[in-house]
Amino acid sequence: MTQDQKSLQGRAWVDLLLLSMLWGGSFLAVEFALREVGVFTIVAHRVVWAALFLWAYVLWLGLEIPRKAGIWGAFLVMGLLNNVIPFSLLTWGQITIESGLASILNATTAIFGVVIAAIAFADERLSPLRALGVLLGFLGVTLVIGLENLGSLDIRSLAQLAALGASLSYAFASVWARKTLGSLPPEVAAAGMLTGSSLIILPAALFFEGMPSFDLMAPTLAALGYYSIGATVLAYLLYYRILATSGSGNLMLVTLLIPVIAVLLGELVLEERLSAGAILGFLVIGFGMILLDGRLPRRLFGLFSN
Repeated sequence: MTQDQKSLQGRAWVDLLLLSMLWGGSFLAVEFALREVGVFTIVAHRVVWAALFLWAYVLWLGLEIPRKAGIWGAFLVMGLLNNVIPFSLLTWGQITIESGLASILNATTAIFGVVIAAIAFADERLSPLRALGVLLGFLGVTLVIGLENLGSLDIRSLAQLAALGASLSYAFASVWARKTLGSLPPEVAAAGMLTGSSLIILPAALFFEGMPSFDLMAPTLAALGYYSIGATVLAYLLYYRILATSGSGNLMLVTLLIPVIAVLLGELVLEERLSAGAILGFLVIGFGMILLDGRLPRRLFGLFSN
């Protein structure tokens, strides 16, 4: 029996809940940061500080720093796909839509990831069960956005499409990582990726929004600190620990838990109220992801076939 097939126990559940809280809280942090800081500058704060902390951790571990130009080129592409594009789109989207709604739409990363992987890799073809999961996922998206809003192009609809665009970018990033960075230690890959994204977003932030100011209110500074250190450095390290101890399949549970945390924080702190359609859509997306994961349906089928 592989690690992915084993039930999660004690420490693994704690790690999963911590990671979902760290990433779920990032949507709330963005809401606070947007009150004083521009979109590109928020993203720059996240990736630059995180890159510095992760390289310090890499050096502390004594890991080798890559020197080949090709690997650093791969870092730039990975930083663009996994950080610059999705972070910017989600942050811009949250100017208009609720943090909880952004997190629900971001949960479709798993849906897009399965589709893109099936196109890119021969060993990732869609089974009938996974195809059904994908269809349910996209049905959930239509419920979240609202059928009546799909034909409009107002700012709210564009913000929701931006959140979906972020999920699509994450999906392409996962394929790129498998093709180019699979041989690197995960800590080095994460630090290199964040360095690549820093090299892209920092000039953009300076050009469009000017020099960043640190004369900010305490909640804004706290939000930026949490966004870069908590939701990025600590989250990545925790992510890789879960990957090593519990397997990649169990990380699917994080995708389901993040919107729950983000929605609860949005309601408690920001008094956001999501529509019934958004909640129903998330439940449908969640059921689709359970089918994509496959373990629960296989267990249930095994029980009923005995």
